[in-house]
Amino acid sequence: MSNVKPRLPKGMRDFLPQAMIKRDYVFGVVREVFHLYGFEPLQTPVMELRETLYGKYGADAEQLIFDAQHARSDKDPYALRYDLTVPLARVVAMYENELKFPFKRYHIAPVWRGERPQRGRYREFYQCDADIVGLASMAADAELISLLVTALQRLGFTSFVVKINNRKILTGMGQYSGVSDEQLPDLYRSVDKYDKVGAEGVQKELEERGIATDVVARMMELLQTHGEGTASLDFLARVMGHIPAAAEGIAELRQMADHMRALGVPSHLVSFDYTVVRGLGYYTGPIFETVISEPNLGSISGGGRYDDLIGLFRKTSLPTTGVSLGIERIIDLMDILGLYPPHIGGTLVEVLVTVFNEATQAESARLAAELRRAGIKTELYMDDAKYKLGKQFAHADQKQIPLVAVLGDDEIAQGVVKLKRLRDGYEQSVARADAAALVRQLLL
Repeated sequence: MSNVKPRLPKGMRDFLPQAMIKRDYVFGVVREVFHLYGFEPLQTPVMELRETLYGKYGADAEQLIFDAQHARSDKDPYALRYDLTVPLARVVAMYENELKFPFKRYHIAPVWRGERPQRGRYREFYQCDADIVGLASMAADAELISLLVTALQRLGFTSFVVKINNRKILTGMGQYSGVSDEQLPDLYRSVDKYDKVGAEGVQKELEERGIATDVVARMMELLQTHGEGTASLDFLARVMGHIPAAAEGIAELRQMADHMRALGVPSHLVSFDYTVVRGLGYYTGPIFETVISEPNLGSISGGGRYDDLIGLFRKTSLPTTGVSLGIERIIDLMDILGLYPPHIGGTLVEVLVTVFNEATQAESARLAAELRRAGIKTELYMDDAKYKLGKQFAHADQKQIPLVAVLGDDEIAQGVVKLKRLRDGYEQSVARADAAALVRQLLL
């Protein structure tokens, strides 16, 4: 049998233990925040029926869905899930009699997209979603902004802004400017590129799509409206508050602002930005995304209200809003910005128990068991071909294990353990029964 060259599919990654420790830390912090806000876990299959996924995201996004091969006996075609939102809509429709509404769920799991691989963009990646089903109130949307800000702050981010818009305002802007209903999807697609191509690029693309120059000019003026707090909403209300869609969207964002203030969301961390579109076709109301000031790897969260999506799986829909943290970009940025705590990223092991020789091996194993029962993450040295103590210390140093427990013939005879802290060379002998307590003390 010939050897196979080991390689990965494009856009897929392996994570070695040091990377996984960092990833688990981030997932753990985010999960704690989800729990703090009363969200409960949900899990769904990695594959869905194609009919479940297609027709929900818009033409551009659906070109990125991975179709999945399946057993010949299966009649229904499958696809790998593109996100965690459409599976949520299916779950709500299937199990609505078993769920308590409002239904607050979170889901941390991999999704797949046929993206062009690049820094911060992969074909297989994790999403961390939190959604509230069954609440039309803007309090739900504000709750998600508060959750998002809390999660990012707990991870150590300080320089970020949550940009907020409303699809209804975009529609109102288009109608006010003279964009036909048929051209509104083109408007969304062009404005969605604002961060990449700027105002001139958006203006040029809108004109190339056949929208009149004067219409584009009016649209661009509205898109670039800015102001402190709700001042920009006041301006939009004066200009186009007579348009029903715009008036409704403006009122919703005012309500969100009130709820965010009540929740204590810092005003400098949120901004009303009318260039935010969110490309997915199912959004119906408030939309939001987060950007880090420096370095900029694109948005690190996205979300919004999608009141009609669940209605594609049941007779009537349910009001729903959600947020997705771009956890892969967050992890990349935490590496770049050095946001991990000092103990994260080396090893999970807290102490290495040495073995002097075959005669002491059993006693070292007993010590390791005692430390583990006390909740100490313990590695027992197991390479019986290399009992030299220097090599065991080198092993601990290479793995960044902070403590070494030395248990030789003398220590066994005296009923003690010698503990050595590698970062500063401090060592202390302690009675065997008190070893776990001293380990905890030396780890501080």
